[in-house]
Amino acid sequence: MSATDQIKKAKDAVINMVHVDNDTNQKVLLELAHQAEANIQPLLAANQLDLAQMPQSDPRYDRLMLTEERIKAIAADLRNVATMASPINEVMEQYKTESGLFLKKIRVALGVIGVIYEARPNVTFDVFALCFRTGNVAVLKGGTDAWHSNSAITELIHNSLRKFNVSTEVMQLLPPDRSAARDLMNAVGYIDVLIPRGSQALITSVRDNAKVPVIETGAGVVHTYFDETADLETGKKIIFNAKTRRVSICNALECLIIHHSRLQDLAELMAPMIQKDVVIEADEPAFAALQNHYPEKLLTKATDASFGKEHLAYRLSVKTVNNIEEALNHIATYSTRHSEAIITTSETNKARFFKEVDAAAVYANTSTAFTDGAQFGMGAEIGISTQKLHARGPMSLKELTSYKWIIESDGLTRP
Repeated sequence: MSATDQIKKAKDAVINMVHVDNDTNQKVLLELAHQAEANIQPLLAANQLDLAQMPQSDPRYDRLMLTEERIKAIAADLRNVATMASPINEVMEQYKTESGLFLKKIRVALGVIGVIYEARPNVTFDVFALCFRTGNVAVLKGGTDAWHSNSAITELIHNSLRKFNVSTEVMQLLPPDRSAARDLMNAVGYIDVLIPRGSQALITSVRDNAKVPVIETGAGVVHTYFDETADLETGKKIIFNAKTRRVSICNALECLIIHHSRLQDLAELMAPMIQKDVVIEADEPAFAALQNHYPEKLLTKATDASFGKEHLAYRLSVKTVNNIEEALNHIATYSTRHSEAIITTSETNKARFFKEVDAAAVYANTSTAFTDGAQFGMGAEIGISTQKLHARGPMSLKELTSYKWIIESDGLTRP
C-alpha cells in the first residue's frame, strides 16, 4: 500500500475514533503497556538491527537505543496516559446570551495528526498513546535508521487495537523513504496538523515545504546563566545534570553563560565534566580561567560557530559576560526558544530573567533536563513546541485538541 493510500485510510478512520468509548480507549493502552513489557526481548532484537547500522559515535545512537529499563519506563508512561482523564468533550466555557442562545465550547480531537521524526523509536509509542487517548488518528513517518524498531512497535500497537475490536487504521506507520515524507507534507485535506520531531534541519525542511499546518517542535540550543550571586555547589550539580544526563535530547544544556566575576570558580564548576570527557569550547576569558585546570585534550577555544549550536554530544560552549544584560542579549541572539535557565540567589535577577527571556520553559536554579511532558505531570509528550500559536512547551493531551461550539435554543431565528 502506498503512503498516499495509508494517509487516505487514516482520514477515513477518524469516524472510528469518534465511537471508541473511554473504557475501550483505556483498555487498549493498558494492553499495549503489557505487550511492551511482555515483548522486551523481541523489541530489543529489532532495535539491535537498527543499532548495527549506526556508528556508536553518532549523536543519534543514544536516541535510537532501546534498553530493558527504557521499555519499562515507556510502559509506565503508557499506563499514566491511560489513567489520565481524556480532555475530549470537556466543557471549556458555557453561557446563555440575552437573545436566548445557549452556547457551550467543548474540546474535540484535532483529527489526523502526522508526525515526521528521526531515530527515536520511543516516539512511536508516545505519539500513538497521546493521539489515541485524545481521539486522534496518528500517521507516523519514522526514519530509515529506526525502521525495524518502529515496525516491531507498530505490530504491538495493532495487536492491542485488534484485541478490543478497534480498527488498526487509526495508527498508520508510513514507509521510511523520503517520498512518504513528501506525501505527508502535501496531504491537504487529509492531515489536520503535522509535527516534526528531530534535528533543526528536519524541522526547517518540514516548515518550509509542508502545505498542511505545522507545529514546530524544537531543536534545543539551551543556555544556563551562572550569575554573580550563584551558589557554586548548586551550579555544579545543575550544570552537570543538564549537560550530561542525556546529551542527545533537546533539553540538554549546550551553552554555559558565566558572569566574569565568577571565572575563578569556573574550573571547579567544570570539574565534574571531566569524568564524562566533556569537550569545552571556551571563549577567551573562560579559556584562560580553565587552562592548566581542565584537561588540555578536552579544552578548545570557542569560535563564532560554537554558539547557537545544538551539539547533541559531550561538548559544551562557555560564554563570559559582564552583566545580566549581556547574558540576556546572548540568549536572545542564539536561543531556539526551547528552555533557558538562570542560577542565582538574586531575586531581582531571577525576576528579570523570568520576565525577559522568550522561551517555552524558563528555569531558575533547576536543571533544564526537566523540560519533558512526563516530568511536567502530563503523562507523556508528543514534542516540545517552540512556537506560540496553538501550543507552547511540552505537548500532551490538551495540546492535541481543538474545540467546537455547541449551540441550542428554543427555536430562535435571527432578525
